[in-house]
Amino acid sequence: MEAPTPATPHTPKSTDPSPQTPTESPLAASSARLWRPTAQRNLRNQWSKLASLRREWEAASSNGRANATSLVNAYLSIKYMGSRELGVLSDMPEIVKKASQKLHKQKELHRRKLLSSYKDMVSIVTNMVKTSRSMRCFVKGSSNSPLLQFSGYSEHNNDPGDGGGIPVFTFWSISCFEKVAEELVHMLMLELNVKRLLVVELLSVGSKVSPANILHWSEELYPEEFGDLSMCNLLSEETCEPVYPRLHGQKSDKPAIRRNQQPDHDVLQVYLTTWLVEVNIDSHRVDEIFAEVGEEIHCKLA
Repeated sequence: MEAPTPATPHTPKSTDPSPQTPTESPLAASSARLWRPTAQRNLRNQWSKLASLRREWEAASSNGRANATSLVNAYLSIKYMGSRELGVLSDMPEIVKKASQKLHKQKELHRRKLLSSYKDMVSIVTNMVKTSRSMRCFVKGSSNSPLLQFSGYSEHNNDPGDGGGIPVFTFWSISCFEKVAEELVHMLMLELNVKRLLVVELLSVGSKVSPANILHWSEELYPEEFGDLSMCNLLSEETCEPVYPRLHGQKSDKPAIRRNQQPDHDVLQVYLTTWLVEVNIDSHRVDEIFAEVGEEIHCKLA
């Protein structure tokens, strides 16, 4: 089962003179006037969080690639050390052995750091999912109360938390903000899944090729990882395993296949390059989303 692809959202421009037609609102006109400022504050808070989480993703992804590069360098140094000319070091007994031992320790350190970077990225995407689902503002208590209060969860079955679809600032309703947030988070979720595939491969670099040492796609990389992936819609309900990676707009019905041999220098370079370019994230579109939202909510999100 793969992560569902949301419909391409229609992103209204701030110059659009025709806001969406409001649906029937459970709020009276006076209550709606109180709802709007509270909803505006909430949206500014949630989109500020998304902007901050985007920066955290960039930092975690950069750290992950640095750790992956260090891991690859240590592995290749160990792999080719025995076949290299040692020059004046040839007369030093056990120099290759001692150097290899130190490189093995470095490799294990970089493996732990790479896994930590991946865990950070999972946490960031999980928080982005939570934030994208927290844009509604619900009536708290009785709507007839002279001191109307609001909360982040519904206490009334007839309260959708969107003010009846009225524009929150100028043109956009709550659903418009939710659609572009969903588009943003979906890109990060797909990229996280590709990153996981690379992490599984890189963590297995230098391991003895045997059933006991090969890390499989279906295994948790850290305790309770699958719970986090489930929140990101990256865990199959049918198999209880992570869904298989794919590119945006494409399907992937085949499982990720473990290689039976250690990757060579060229393959590892492709892994590192794929990590760097973030194939599922359209950076221009991400910048556009934050610019459009920032214009609508009158808040700079860069």
